[in-house]
Amino acid sequence: MTEHVIEFEKPLNELRKKIEELRHFGAEKKTDMTGEISMLEEKLEKMKQEIYSKLEPWQVVQIMRHPKRPKMLDFVSLAFTDFVELHGDRAFKDDKAMVGGTAKIDGRPVMIIGLQKGKDTKENLMRNFGMSQPEGYRKALRLMRLAEKFSLPIVTFIDTAGAYPGLEGEERGVAEAIARNLLEMARLKTPIVVCVIGEGGSGGALGIGVGDKILMMKYATYSVISFEGAAAILWKDSSRSAEAAKVLKPTATDLLKIQVIDEIIDEPLEGAHKDAVAAAASLKEAVIRALNEVTSISVEELVNKRYLKFRNMGIYKDARFENM
Repeated sequence: MTEHVIEFEKPLNELRKKIEELRHFGAEKKTDMTGEISMLEEKLEKMKQEIYSKLEPWQVVQIMRHPKRPKMLDFVSLAFTDFVELHGDRAFKDDKAMVGGTAKIDGRPVMIIGLQKGKDTKENLMRNFGMSQPEGYRKALRLMRLAEKFSLPIVTFIDTAGAYPGLEGEERGVAEAIARNLLEMARLKTPIVVCVIGEGGSGGALGIGVGDKILMMKYATYSVISFEGAAAILWKDSSRSAEAAKVLKPTATDLLKIQVIDEIIDEPLEGAHKDAVAAAASLKEAVIRALNEVTSISVEELVNKRYLKFRNMGIYKDARFENM
């Protein structure tokens, strides 16, 4: 299988190939190539630091969409223990795009809820490409209420282009299901930690995105609409998605500045797909830190702070008073 290479990473790959060629040449000819290899490795490291220190929003999107990027269940298996999946919304069916169940993190019982994309075509079809139907959001709410009943903190994982936009979703009330979740999560009497681990798209992400702490991985994105959708609306041309990404400011750095998120979870320099174990370790540390903070607050204060957090979120100007 051909390795997926992002366009801006091609110079790095060329250098890696040269290094490998020198290693093979040295081994084959029994020649010491250590000096030449060290020089190229130093050059490679400098190039990596330079490229990844000034990424454009669309380049972040490309890293986020890497086919080998860890998905929700990868992070669960690496950062949590004792995961027991719970199924169904008790009304229609079990939505495979929305996964939930009980687990432990550092020995602490929690309720996990998240959106799961597939790793290949077959799994993507089964998971509906991580786009949940109304029953997925209703399953999520059922598990949230269960967590509240047993005083379990909730940890959610966001990774979706959005809720499924098909006719059947509209017929079964996807907008109402998401709106209901927003209302109920705002007043749920248990701590909620939200982790944006990949693509955070539109209301599909917000349906499990109201929490006391919003964490976001370094190369994840979070926006009100997909970049292709925004380009199609703004310019009638979905190929201008890179421009849309720049306008939407969807990166973790952008969103931390305007207080939409609370913390950026670090990733390996070239992305979580390069070292899933290290990425999961960073996520685990951030989640434990967040849980320690939110569980130290009384339930009444927690719910009040959560409400105020979302009421005061973002930075904006009121055009009515600009010229006064």
